[in-house]
Amino acid sequence: MTTEFPAIDRDKDHLIDADRDAVRIADALLGSPHILSAHAEPGDDTVTFATRAGAGYALTLQDAEPTTDDILPEPVLTETVAAAILNHPDFCVATPDHPREDTITVQTRSGDRYLLALDVDPDAGHGDLPTPAEDVAYAADRLLTSNPDGRDRAVAELLNYLGATWEKQDTPLRQHAQAVARSVRP
Repeated sequence: MTTEFPAIDRDKDHLIDADRDAVRIADALLGSPHILSAHAEPGDDTVTFATRAGAGYALTLQDAEPTTDDILPEPVLTETVAAAILNHPDFCVATPDHPREDTITVQTRSGDRYLLALDVDPDAGHGDLPTPAEDVAYAADRLLTSNPDGRDRAVAELLNYLGATWEKQDTPLRQHAQAVARSVRP
């Protein structure tokens, strides 16, 4: 018995349609708390957007300069760190000084600016870092030590259970537990 798979509907498959890259960029911009609006049409090479401050901008998609490595195997670390910092609500700027460099300029909403220097720390191995299960359990402990009400106790109990049974949980539940743990930080 053979199973036949339906043909890919190229009009519906977003992974195949490169003409929608500008639309995808506009969608990504809309996910930022700093962007008020963003727009692009399929086939466009320009994304227009406005910031919450009221300034309007246009991004033009251009061919990238040729490189020796056609596709980066993973995001450049400074860009990954900068994006993570920028997604935090207390920061309004997180800019790698240049791709593949080792510094990032950040600014807090209160106006403090820092230059972060990325360096290899051979003493900070994985054994020194807490596991996600430990982070979840620690968040539960923080809830219980801060004069908890009934809701906090229930959340702490759930987080403790998930931390204790971490290896048995599926990935979406682990990710949700980590998000809840991050939300209870002081």
